[in-house]
Amino acid sequence: MMKEIRTEDAVGHILCHDITQIIKDKKKGVLFKKGHIVREEDIPALLSVGKEHLFVWEKKEGILHENEGAGILYKICAGENMHGTDVSEGKIELIADCPGLLKIRRDALNAVNGLGEMMIASRHGDFPVKKGDKIAGTRIIPLVIEKEKMDRAVEAAGEEPIFSVLPFRQKKVGIVTTGSEVKKGLIKDTFTPVLREKLSEYPTEIIGQTLPGDDREQITSDILRFAEEGAGLIIASGGMSVDPDDRTPGAIRDTGAEIITYGAPVLPGAMLLIAYLNMNGRNIPVLGLPGCVMYAKRTVFDLILPRIMADDPIRREEIALLGEGGLCLNCSVCTFPDCGFGK
Repeated sequence: MMKEIRTEDAVGHILCHDITQIIKDKKKGVLFKKGHIVREEDIPALLSVGKEHLFVWEKKEGILHENEGAGILYKICAGENMHGTDVSEGKIELIADCPGLLKIRRDALNAVNGLGEMMIASRHGDFPVKKGDKIAGTRIIPLVIEKEKMDRAVEAAGEEPIFSVLPFRQKKVGIVTTGSEVKKGLIKDTFTPVLREKLSEYPTEIIGQTLPGDDREQITSDILRFAEEGAGLIIASGGMSVDPDDRTPGAIRDTGAEIITYGAPVLPGAMLLIAYLNMNGRNIPVLGLPGCVMYAKRTVFDLILPRIMADDPIRREEIALLGEGGLCLNCSVCTFPDCGFGK
């Protein structure tokens, strides 16, 4: 409730409007902003600009200032590897503390935003962030808000934080380059240089590359050998189409790995295969990459690699959700990830 009081009596009260200061030929600006909580040391400054009375919010039991509400939103948002900025005008931003994969509990985010009078805006989840990147911003819409509404926000968000950053893990990588034409030297291996470039963006060490041709048993054997040598990621490149002589999917299946998906609603990248090979208690991702990764600027590989590198298990139903945003527009100037691809 708004009321008018003497400036000398305003300590602890919340301003309902901006207080402007004008100094002739020098300055015109806001001395105190709407929402400012008046302090004892503010009184002389307020009186100096002719404010003998102020319109303030009357503090009531069960009513929270916007800064208090923002603090509650921050607590339900902030997970591992991030920190908050100082509260300003009822807003707190979340900042990443390390490179990693941003994870968002989307149901919780939508539930809180659906309550009204409060908001959480974020960047897209399941994409990489760098140290210092802004993750999200939170604020209360009105100047004051009922504590009961903030209690409902806490309940809607659940016990886990809405946001978390999963750090990228150091991984040894084995590459199995299929295709008899590559093995025989009939064509140049243009796949591996692309893989090396993309893997170099993450903490990886390529421990070897094999050329099994189209020998299904050899492809299987090479994958298993890399797993035994400690690889944390194994990539089989090529041989992913439905042609009878493309053996890679069957060879991956023969390792005993669990196939999460063979196919993804993404262009380029529809023939992607994702599997997990359990060996000695380790769940090792095995990827079958289609040929488009060789020549297309961005593909499905760019969408799943960050998750693989953060040890974020990929589920079949999540791949199905990539359809909306799964069409790369092949822009003349690529701005990925600052575009709609994968979002």
